[in-house]
Amino acid sequence: MIVKVCGMREADNLRQVGELDVDWIGMVFWPESPRFVKQRRARGGFYPDYSPLATKISELGGLPALAAVENKPRRVGVFVDDMPQSIVTRVYNFYLDMVQLHGEESPVMIQNLQRTLVDIRPVKVIKTIKVESPEDFAKCKQYEGLVDYFLFHNKCKQEGGSGEKFDWNLLDAYDGNVPFLISGGIGIEDVERIKAISHPKFVGVDINSKFEIEPGLKDVQAVKLFIEKIKG
Repeated sequence: MIVKVCGMREADNLRQVGELDVDWIGMVFWPESPRFVKQRRARGGFYPDYSPLATKISELGGLPALAAVENKPRRVGVFVDDMPQSIVTRVYNFYLDMVQLHGEESPVMIQNLQRTLVDIRPVKVIKTIKVESPEDFAKCKQYEGLVDYFLFHNKCKQEGGSGEKFDWNLLDAYDGNVPFLISGGIGIEDVERIKAISHPKFVGVDINSKFEIEPGLKDVQAVKLFIEKIKG
């Protein structure tokens, strides 16, 4: 079960959550989000020199080599209809392992982005698909073979999300080959329902607002409890 904690921004909070059994950590690079990551604020503090990682990072040649460290969360940059060059800049500056495209990005745009990224570092692509009815899964077909994961999210007016779930019973309508995560309003109370999802392509969850003290600041103990329950 992949657990992605999204909307991270504060340096100390990033450190604390990064020490948990989290698989992916998401940082939002959409300026209209209350969780928007500003360059100066987040980069230096993302992975600090705490033992035993500090020695390991030093041995590997510094922060860019952190991807070789086992059991540490992958870094996901979340973008909404951004320009490929802007995404590439964030990948380079924040050493992103993945990009999550949360808007209406076209297959052509994704192809152009991947061609540029291949010269910088290997980066996986997550495409968000907003779900309200079984017919919405038809959108996935155009991205087959282009993206590594889908993230199925509640369809809402605001791009940043509503903190509400979509009907998970709709997942049965997805017949694609790309693995997927679910997101939107997930809390500790949903653990048993999540464990009961039996779709063969279901691989994880994206948690955010239900674990916040305020936008961009996560309740570390709540995240820890969720991880213990979902992976236990």
